[in-house]
Amino acid sequence: MPIRRLPPETVNRIAAGEVVERPASAIKELVENALDAGSTRIEVQADQGGLARILVADDGKGMGVDELPLAIERHATSKLAPDETGEWDLLHISTLGFRGEALPSIGSVARLHIASRARGAADAYAVRVEGGAVSDIAPAAFPGPHGARVEVRDLFYATPARLKFMKSERSESLAITEEIKRQAMAHEATAFALDLDGRKILRLPAERAGPEGRLARLSAVLGREFEENALLIDQSREGVRLSGYAGLPTYSRGNAAHQYLFVNGRPVRDRLLQGALRAAYADFLARDRHPLAALYLDLDPKEVDVNVHPAKAEVRFRDPNLVRGLIVGALKHALAAAGHRASTTVAVSALSGFRPGVAPSTPSWGGWSPPPRAQTGFIPGLGEMSARVEPQGLDAGVFAAAVHSLQEAPAPGFEQAAVIDPVDYPLGAARAQVHETYVVAQTRDGIVIVDQHAAHERLVYERMKAQMAEAGGAARQALLVPEVVELDPAEAERVARVADELAAFGLVIEPFGPGALLVRETPALLGDTDVQGLIRDIADDLAENGQALALKERIEEVCGTMACHGSVRSGRRLSAAEMNALLRQMEATPHSGQCNHGRPTYVELKLGDIERLFGRR
Repeated sequence: MPIRRLPPETVNRIAAGEVVERPASAIKELVENALDAGSTRIEVQADQGGLARILVADDGKGMGVDELPLAIERHATSKLAPDETGEWDLLHISTLGFRGEALPSIGSVARLHIASRARGAADAYAVRVEGGAVSDIAPAAFPGPHGARVEVRDLFYATPARLKFMKSERSESLAITEEIKRQAMAHEATAFALDLDGRKILRLPAERAGPEGRLARLSAVLGREFEENALLIDQSREGVRLSGYAGLPTYSRGNAAHQYLFVNGRPVRDRLLQGALRAAYADFLARDRHPLAALYLDLDPKEVDVNVHPAKAEVRFRDPNLVRGLIVGALKHALAAAGHRASTTVAVSALSGFRPGVAPSTPSWGGWSPPPRAQTGFIPGLGEMSARVEPQGLDAGVFAAAVHSLQEAPAPGFEQAAVIDPVDYPLGAARAQVHETYVVAQTRDGIVIVDQHAAHERLVYERMKAQMAEAGGAARQALLVPEVVELDPAEAERVARVADELAAFGLVIEPFGPGALLVRETPALLGDTDVQGLIRDIADDLAENGQALALKERIEEVCGTMACHGSVRSGRRLSAAEMNALLRQMEATPHSGQCNHGRPTYVELKLGDIERLFGRR
C-alpha cells in the first residue's frame, strides 16, 4: 500500500493505546496533571472499575477560557517552554507531565468533560470531547474558587475491541487503588480521597513535608506495622540524595510488591531498586523473602531521562552505578545502625493471644519512640555494647565443643545461672533454659527469651564472614582442567569487566576469545560446583541488576548452611555459663537480633507487659 497520512482521530486513538492502557492509567495521567497544577487536595471517584465513570477533582490553579481548547489538543502543554536561545529543553523536566497527550488521548476513546475555574477568575468554563469530537466552550457551574474537575465516562467506548482485554472490575479497582497509593506516597503534602462505586476507600489528609510527615503517610498507606519496623534512610552522594524508609529484615514479605521507588516525586518501576535491595539485605534474608521499602531519589533533572517510556513508568539514569551504589550503601548503613533491633510484630501477635486488645508498654528506642506496641529484639544499650564490648566467654569453636560434651553429661532442664547482675548487661542474666531450646534471661526491667539455635547461627555466620575478610577473600580451588564457558559476546564482556570483583570471592576468570570465558579457579566453599551454570547465573544478574549477585549469594548460602550445622542445636542442654556466654557474644556481635533467614533471635517482654497479662495493671 502507498504511504498515507493518518487522520487526527486515528492518531489520537493510537496514542491512547500507549498512554491509556487501562482505567488506572487514565487516572494516573489526570492525577499527575492535578499535582502539576499545585493542588493541595485531590479527589478521585471510579465506578465499575473505572470503565463506566472516572472523576478527578482538584483545587489547583485551574484553566481559563482560552486554555481549555488548547488542553484537548495533542502536544499542547503548559509544562515546557523554550530557553533564551529558543530551544525546547527535554532534558530538564521538573514536572510529572510534559507531552500534552493525556487529555486528547482520553477524549479520543471516551466521553470526556472538563470543567475549570482559573485562580482569580470570576467564571468557570467547560468543554466536552466524545470520541474525538469537540464541543464549544461554555460557562459551567464549579463548586470551588479554583481548580478543575475532569470526568471520563464510557472509557474505550470508541474502541470496543479494547474492552475485551480489560480484566475484571475487581482487578481494575485494585489497580486504581494501587495507583492512588503510589501517588499519595510520593506527595505527602497533598490530601487524597478515593471512592470506588460509592464506597470510601482512602482518606489521606495532607501531612507536613519532611521525614515525620512522610512516615505518617507511609503508615497510613502501608499499615501501622511498617512505621514501627521502618529504618530511616537519608544519604547523599555527588549531588544525588536518597531518603525514605526501609523495613527491618525481620519484617519482610514473600514477594517484592511492597518495594517503591520515587524519582523527583515520580513513582517509577525500576529493576535497579530490586537488585540494590537484594544486595543490601543478602546477609539477612533468604532468597524467597523480600524487604519492604519506600525510597525517594532527588537529583538534577538533567541526570535522569524521564522520556523513555510511553506512560513515564520507567526512567533512565545518566550514571546508574552511582545510584545503585548509593542505594546499597545507604541501606547497609541503616541496617548496621539498627544494631540488634528486630521486628516488633512477633511479640505483638504473641501477647494479643493472651489479652486481645490490650496494648503492652513501649520503651523509647534510642531517642525514637514508636507508637504503643510491644517490642521485639531491640534493647536500649545493645548498639553501644556491640561497639565497645569484647566477646566474653566461649568463642564459636569452644562453644560448639562444650555443647557437644553435654551429650555425655546433660545438665538439668532448668539450671540457676551464676551470680550476674541483670543491670550490667543489655541482655541481662540467664535464669533458665526451657524445652532445651529457649534461654530465659532477666533484664533490668523485663525478660528476654532467646532462640539458642537461631542466635548461635548468626554468631557463627558473622565469625565466618570476619575470617573471610581477614584472609583477604574466599579461599580458592584450582581446576585441574580450566573450563571454557561460551556466552553471548555481550554477556561475556559484561562478566569479564567484573573479573576483579569475582576474584575476591574466589572465582578466577579470563577472556577466551569472542563470546567465551576461561574459568581457572572456583571458590573452595562451593566444592564441586556447576561452573557453566554459575557463570550463566552471574551473566543474568549483571544483565538484570548490574551486579554479580549470584556468586556472592551462593557463597553466603553455603556459609549460612555451615553456620546452621555448626551451631548449637535445639534440644541441647546448656549450663548457666554457656547461656551467659551466648548472651555476651550476642551483645558484642552486629545484627544478632535476627538469624540468617530474617527471623528474630530473641524477644523482649517488659515487666509492665507481663503484669498486664496477669491483670496487675
